[in-house]
Amino acid sequence: MNKDQLKTPYFMIDEAKLIRNLEIAKQLKEISGVKLVLALKCFSTWGVFDIIKPYLDGTTSSGPFEVKLGYEKFGGETHAYSVGYSEDDVREVADICDKMIFNSQSQLAAYRHLVEGKASLGLRLNPGVSYAGQDLANPARKFSRLGVQVDHLNPEVFDSINGVMFHMNCENKDVDAFINLLDAISEQFGEYLNKLDWVSMGGGVFFTWPGYDVEKLGLALKAFSEKHGVQMYLEPGEAIITKTTDLVVTVVDVVENVMKTAIVDSATEAHRLDTLIYNEPASVLEASENGEHQYVIGSCSCLAGDQFCVANFDKPLEIGQKLHIIDSAGYTMVKLNWFNGLKMPSVYCERTNGDIEKLNEFGYDDFKRSLSQWSVS
Repeated sequence: MNKDQLKTPYFMIDEAKLIRNLEIAKQLKEISGVKLVLALKCFSTWGVFDIIKPYLDGTTSSGPFEVKLGYEKFGGETHAYSVGYSEDDVREVADICDKMIFNSQSQLAAYRHLVEGKASLGLRLNPGVSYAGQDLANPARKFSRLGVQVDHLNPEVFDSINGVMFHMNCENKDVDAFINLLDAISEQFGEYLNKLDWVSMGGGVFFTWPGYDVEKLGLALKAFSEKHGVQMYLEPGEAIITKTTDLVVTVVDVVENVMKTAIVDSATEAHRLDTLIYNEPASVLEASENGEHQYVIGSCSCLAGDQFCVANFDKPLEIGQKLHIIDSAGYTMVKLNWFNGLKMPSVYCERTNGDIEKLNEFGYDDFKRSLSQWSVS
């Protein structure tokens, strides 16, 4: 399969780049003894799980369908977590997960009888401190519903659970900041942690970022583990798939209203939603910081403010030209939608031997079926 013949829009996952991240994850595990479970809320493209499985210990989820996917397609340890379980949710996954983590003491009390004897019981705690660039993604934000604060804890709960989960980071590239969070957790909850078998520090620790001190992180995790006598877990998502995947699009028109806009056959609203939600402009591989030709890279949706970024180029863009929206794996394929009836991007993987493998493609029937299934008489 020739890349030049592929119809846009499509995602291209680079196996070699994915392995590069996974080798760093392997190094972290060897230094620290930590176990790593892939956060499926960030990346669930199971067509490349064969690449990831040899390096990680399992998966963690945020809803029952993710639990099923992790169990069926990844294996290893399957961690189940939800901000709010229904009884049906718990019954659906209790037999296939290794750990079930509840968000509140009330949910733990209501459903633990359905889990005991089947899975290890856990509770999410909120340390009230965090590292997140945006308040929208800050688990310790004001009035947070995520986890139990220390002043709301019933100490007796630690006599009947096996572990706890903290999640207080979002794209934390600062190892010292993470170590400070570890120290704060140890100080607040240490007497409780000493009673447990395992502790998860959640995700958002960007240990594959260029220049990150992996050894320092590993030694800190190892010290925490030994201090409290617990098996440590991290739940990486973005750290595993960062800079591995491009969203490839085609310029379909160029219009001008003070600035030139290159309209492409994709949309942030439908295909790269976090660009819109967090107001974080995308990056284009073909762009040049000092290029003389500036364009808004605009989507083909009807939403007026739907654009990928503003970028400079050495040469004028032409209709029919392909552009690569880089770093488009995390929180993209898991959030795709059919807004405006736009064509859904296909998903490919470029293997280390140069082969292009098609993982998925979508058509009109998928769009139609997502809206109604049964005929109405």
